[in-house]
Amino acid sequence: MQRSVSVVAMGLLSAVSVCVAQQPAHHWAIVVHGGAGVIEKSALGPNGDKAYRAGLDRAIHAGAAVLDKGGSAMDAVEAAIHVFEDDPLFNAGKGAVFSREGKNEMDASIMDGSNLKAGAVAGVTRPRHPISAARAVMEKSQHVMIAGPGADAFAESVGLEVEPPSYFFTESRWEALST
Repeated sequence: MQRSVSVVAMGLLSAVSVCVAQQPAHHWAIVVHGGAGVIEKSALGPNGDKAYRAGLDRAIHAGAAVLDKGGSAMDAVEAAIHVFEDDPLFNAGKGAVFSREGKNEMDASIMDGSNLKAGAVAGVTRPRHPISAARAVMEKSQHVMIAGPGADAFAESVGLEVEPPSYFFTESRWEALST
């Protein structure tokens, strides 16, 4: 079966974009963007740029692996974003920036272009993968967006992996809060 799929996955932090080259049999492409903002290479240290690029590469390959096995674009986006959410270098999941109140509060949204359904969470503090919580809102609720403690409770109620708020803490993000 031939199919044409374009997947754009957006995570948060690095301002680097990368594209996976299509192999002859593929009719899709994956583009990931590590996020918004400016990070000067001089501030990254000798291996910082390489580490960010490696994270971007892992995200691309996670999404590509899903598509290579015949998975859906939605599954590929979710897999790519999971990589960002598990990598403390990116402002998604573990490594998320702190709110004014000193808490890691995360937002995520996802949309299915085939049917224009969307789901989002805002201000979550416990889902290990906020993108999965957003997808669950889209697929398992009558809502488009759920925020705060209700979103945390919803994520847990549908069986998503949750972590204590301390899991998301990173020293570098904490230091950035006070500067």
